Amino acid sequence: MTLSVTNTLTGDREEFEPAGEEVLLYVCGLTVSDDAHLGHARVWTHADVMHRWLSHLGYEVRHVENFTDVNEKIVARVGEDDLGESELDVAEGFISSILADMRGLNLKRATVYPRVSEHVPEIVDLVERLIDRGYAYETNGSVYFDVTAFEEYGKLSNQRPEEMEAQGDPDERSEKRHPADFALWKADGVSPSDVAEHRADDRPLGADPPSGETWDSPWGEGRPGWHVECSAMSMAHLDETIDIHVGGHDLVFPHHENEIAQSEAATGQQFTRYWLHTGLLETKGEKMSSSLGNYFYVADALAEFGPNVVRTFYLSTNYGSKQTFSEAAMAEAEERWERLERAHETAVDACDSVDARTKLEDGTLRSAVATAREEFAAAMNDDFGVREATSALLELASAVNRHVDGSDEYDYVGLREAVEAFEELGGDVLGLDFGDGADGDVRLADDLIELVLDVREAEREAGNYERADALRDDLEALGITVEDGDDGVTYRY
Repeated sequence: MTLSVTNTLTGDREEFEPAGEEVLLYVCGLTVSDDAHLGHARVWTHADVMHRWLSHLGYEVRHVENFTDVNEKIVARVGEDDLGESELDVAEGFISSILADMRGLNLKRATVYPRVSEHVPEIVDLVERLIDRGYAYETNGSVYFDVTAFEEYGKLSNQRPEEMEAQGDPDERSEKRHPADFALWKADGVSPSDVAEHRADDRPLGADPPSGETWDSPWGEGRPGWHVECSAMSMAHLDETIDIHVGGHDLVFPHHENEIAQSEAATGQQFTRYWLHTGLLETKGEKMSSSLGNYFYVADALAEFGPNVVRTFYLSTNYGSKQTFSEAAMAEAEERWERLERAHETAVDACDSVDARTKLEDGTLRSAVATAREEFAAAMNDDFGVREATSALLELASAVNRHVDGSDEYDYVGLREAVEAFEELGGDVLGLDFGDGADGDVRLADDLIELVLDVREAEREAGNYERADALRDDLEALGITVEDGDDGVTYRY
C-alpha cells in the first residue's frame, strides 16, 4: 500500500508522489509574539510524524519551518517586563523558548528555521517580480497584490474575490484598488494605533512609541507584508514548487490562498502539490488561541504531563480532524502511554531474563507482532492515520502482556521482535521515548530509589504519613511511579 494524503487544494485523497528525489516539506511556523501553546504544538507534532514516516518509507526529507519575527504583535510587546527594547530582541527571546519547547517534545530538527528578518532581500526581489509581471502595484510607498489579475485566486478556499471581505486595516483599504487586495510591502513602521491595539497590558504609548524594524526598498522605507514572507522563504530554501505545505486549517484563507497567488503569479509554476491542513485544537468549544486567552503553554504541559503523554494525546486524533483539550483527554492519553511503556518494559525485562528461551516459539505472539506492523503501516499510509497506528501498538502491548503473564518461560525471538516494533514504530515514527537513550548507570539509580523507598517505609511505620507521602511525591516528580500492592512496594520509570 502506498501513501495517500488528503489534498486541501483538490478536496480529494491522492496518492503521494514527490516531484524529485527528496520530499520538499514546508511548515508554516509561528509569529513569535508569545510563548507557544498546545494548539501550535499540535501542528508541529503532526508535521514531525509526517517527516518521520516519510523518512521511514525511504524518502530524503528537506524540512523548512519559519519564524515570523517581524510583526506588529511583536512590536506591541517591546518594553514589556524584561522582553527586550526592540522588535528583534523580543522575537529572539520567544524563538529561544519555542526551540526549547520543540526539543522538549522530541521533534526532529527541521533542515532550517528561516526568519523573516534574514530574508528581506528575497522578499523585495519577489515583490519586484510581481510588479514587473503586472500582478502588484505601488501606492504611497506600499505595494499590494492585485487579486483580479490572478485568475485562479480563491482556488484553495473556494471563494470568489467579489464575495470576499476586505483584507488589511482601514488605512490599507483606502489605498487598494480592490477590497480583497493584500499588502506585499508596507510603508514606514508600525503605527501607534496598531501598537495600542495589540498591547495586552495598559502601558501608555508615551511620546515615542515603538514602531518596529524597517528596511530600504525601491518604494521607500518599510516592512514586509505577512503573506509574502512564506513564499520568499520556501523558494529560498526549497524550490519554486514544493511537495507538501503544512499548516493549521485557520490559515487556508487568507494566508495560504495569498501564498498561492503571489508564488504562482511570480513563477508561473504550481506552488504546492499537496496542501495538508491540521484541524484546530479546541478547549470548551473554542479554538485554542492567544487572542482568546484559553491556551495552555507547551512548557507548562511538558512540566505537568511529560513529552510522551503530550505526544500520545496528539496521536489520539488524526491531523485533519479537530481535537479537544481537557483533563479527561489528558488522563486518557496518560493511560495509553503507560500501557505502551509498561508493555515495552515487560518485553525488555522478559527478553533479558533467564526464563527467555531460544527454542520456545509462541505463534500467537509472533503473529501479533506481524499484524501490528501491517496495521501500523496501513494506517500511516492512509493519510498519516496516527490514531489507528497507535491502536495497532496498543494491541501489541496486550499480546505481550498475555504472553508474559501466561507462562513461566518466554519466547525470546517473539519478545525481541515486539521490542523492536515498539522502538521502531512507536519511537522512530511516532516520536515516543521508551527510555533507551537514558544516560548513567541504571543500577545505581535503582539502588538510590530502593534507599528512598526504605526511608519512606520507615516513615510510614513510625506514623509519619505526611513525610512518607512527600517522599512518594518527590519520586513522582522525578518520573518514578510508586505503587503499593498486596505483594509490597513496586516502582517503574
